[in-house]
Amino acid sequence: MEDEKQRFETRAIRGQMARTPYREHSTPMFLTSSFVFPDAGLMSDTFAGDAEGIIYSRYSNPNTDELIQKVCEMEGVEDGFATASGMAAVFASMAAFLKAGDHILASRAVFGSTHQILTSLFPRWGITFTYVDPTDIGQWEAHIQPNTRMIVLETPSNPGLMLTDLEKAGSLAEKHGLILNVDNCFATPFLQQPARYGAGLVVHSGTKWMDGQGRVLGGLVVGKAELIEQLRFFCRHTGPAMSPFNAWVLSKSLETLSVRMERHCENALQLARFLEQHPAVARVHYPFLPSHPQYELAKRQMALGGGILAFELPGGFEQGKQFLNGLQLCSLTSNLGDSRTIATHPASTTHSKLSEAERQAVGITPGMVRLSIGLEHIDDIRADVAQALGRT
Repeated sequence: MEDEKQRFETRAIRGQMARTPYREHSTPMFLTSSFVFPDAGLMSDTFAGDAEGIIYSRYSNPNTDELIQKVCEMEGVEDGFATASGMAAVFASMAAFLKAGDHILASRAVFGSTHQILTSLFPRWGITFTYVDPTDIGQWEAHIQPNTRMIVLETPSNPGLMLTDLEKAGSLAEKHGLILNVDNCFATPFLQQPARYGAGLVVHSGTKWMDGQGRVLGGLVVGKAELIEQLRFFCRHTGPAMSPFNAWVLSKSLETLSVRMERHCENALQLARFLEQHPAVARVHYPFLPSHPQYELAKRQMALGGGILAFELPGGFEQGKQFLNGLQLCSLTSNLGDSRTIATHPASTTHSKLSEAERQAVGITPGMVRLSIGLEHIDDIRADVAQALGRT
């Protein structure tokens, strides 16, 4: 069977590296920091780039190589690099291409740590940015400057689940010769492939849905070969490489990504419908609810609605805290994308470093709760949420 005829689920399982002489069925781990050469000539040629071969696990490793290849196949891109964490991937995807004097056009609805990179770290190095409304690309062009080099966005956004029209973003980037850098963590390549719309770089926190069980940290940047060549040089000499063990775990996890995401999404949609009818809830945010202001866009560019939902309680932080403290099944932690359902209060945790005005600009109200819906039975998730709401 030719690869192009294989479906996503098949390629996620069968797209593994060539077997070693031991003929293993499942990909082995290569827990070594370096690799030996049969002679000095080949060693010299490999370091010079005149011969192919693995040198050192900070540069590449059979396990990270296999993981990258698998994610590239899923996203429909040419090359990539695996990093030690999702934020290492986010940082590298920008820092590898920018210099003092450059400008970034960024969606206002980005993760809290991405916000800190833009507002606190990059200004030290003379890199500036302008925030734009993620839902209104028609206004973006007016904010492009002669020194703009990159568009940075995440869709759906964390935690308000705002969407950006990837087709329009890709067209704008192409028109102005900009790098379109898309954080695809919430959707995963199973639900959305930004490269189809012109993204040159696609970023993932492998820690989240890719792992799916809260076991390891990891990040990935995949995209166009000429861009990844620059990124690889940056990462090779700054050292944010993923460990071979974590790459092995993530590669195995990707074999079940499709079936897990189908269950996460179905549970999330059912719970979103329940919450939308609950008298204690002021508003529910979920892309595949018809009440979502970008429902039609979500249906057009996403296969399913994702495993994250957010809802707002009218009593603000105090009511949100009462809800969280009332949960008995769901976990309280800042992570997401786990087999276990997780509840978080963004305004006091993941986005606490934003000012109140900045949070309001992206729809993060004091009473917003973010739920990462797990793989438990929906009846049990719903029962726990219901009883916790009854305590508020």
